[in-house]
Amino acid sequence: MSELQTVLEYIPISIKENLKSYTKYNIEEIRLRTNKPLLLKIGQETIIIDYIVKQEDILQAFEKICENSVYSYTKQICEGYITIKGGNRVGIVGSAVVNNGQIININYISSLNFRIANQKIGCSNNIIKNILNFENNSVYNTLIISPPGCGKTTMLRDIIRNISNGITGFKGKTIGVVDERGEIAAMYKGVAQNDIGIRTDVIDNIPKPEGIRMLVRSMAPDIIACDEIGSLEDVKAIDYAMCSGVKGIFTAHGKDLEEINKNPEISRLLNKHTFERIILLNPLKRGDTQCIYL
Repeated sequence: MSELQTVLEYIPISIKENLKSYTKYNIEEIRLRTNKPLLLKIGQETIIIDYIVKQEDILQAFEKICENSVYSYTKQICEGYITIKGGNRVGIVGSAVVNNGQIININYISSLNFRIANQKIGCSNNIIKNILNFENNSVYNTLIISPPGCGKTTMLRDIIRNISNGITGFKGKTIGVVDERGEIAAMYKGVAQNDIGIRTDVIDNIPKPEGIRMLVRSMAPDIIACDEIGSLEDVKAIDYAMCSGVKGIFTAHGKDLEEINKNPEISRLLNKHTFERIILLNPLKRGDTQCIYL
């Protein structure tokens, strides 16, 4: 079953009928907004469907997403998304319920954004050899940099898969993944929906600093990987892992090294020469990469 077909299981029949002529295309997003037209994202285009989404459509889809148990999904709802089968994700917005500055629930759901999973197996094949230390069968501490939406998480996921499985001349290594927002492995009921390799352990829905420390203590990884570092606590946890003899592969938002250096915490890691490799992703051309040796 394709990822689109998996997502359509959660879509009300009235809406599915209006999508029939578009299922042959590579749909990336299906957006439902109360009393607004149904929208599809296909590549760089937004397609407006001649169907007005009703409140009952939203509620019906939401109940299916939560498997008729909204309470058990409260934490994910408060994060603004739910991961469903196949690694697909549904963004959720509505009226936030706030207590002591923290979102404790979202009522009156007004919009759902179904994001179709699109794992790109092999996208790291051209860059992976720059990250691996074949002589010691280890990896170089690596930071992947790109602006939002340019594929850094997709690249990180495939790097994890290659290192975990091993490639010609390199034996697979044990990797611990801190998947704070569920975007790397896309865990669904304890099972990774994305291919992240055979030697990979995942802890998800936990802040990166706590997750890094927990994995180092409990799973003895050779390598730690996580997405979008940047806070002081992230850096402290990375220092802890490195001092424990663990290598790391991370990502961060930025268009280049100059922009990354504006973040004082990441700049501190760069000044300490924590990273041995910097991978820059071209925001104008997906898959185009540059490796900087430090």
